[in-house]
Amino acid sequence: MIVHTFLFRWKSGTTEDQKKRAIHEIQALQGKIPGLLETLVGNNLSPRAQGYDLGGVMKFTDLSTFEAYNDHPVHQRLLAWLMPLIDPVEVDFEV
Repeated sequence: MIVHTFLFRWKSGTTEDQKKRAIHEIQALQGKIPGLLETLVGNNLSPRAQGYDLGGVMKFTDLSTFEAYNDHPVHQRLLAWLMPLIDPVEVDFEV
């Protein structure tokens, strides 16, 4: 299994509606991406957040399904509007 983790810092000017849309659309990837087993995403509550406002975890069956996710059209549509709004950090690992 591949675990994909991400943290976002919102760029200046990002609206609350855009932040809510991001959470909703990330959750909506579930069932649309083959091999995506689980999606968890929410606002960061940690006192050690270092400015990262949103975090998430996605679990994929294996490396090939995770790699296919990166180029999947649904994921690419999300990235098209989301990337200009965030400074992301990602950590991906196999378990």
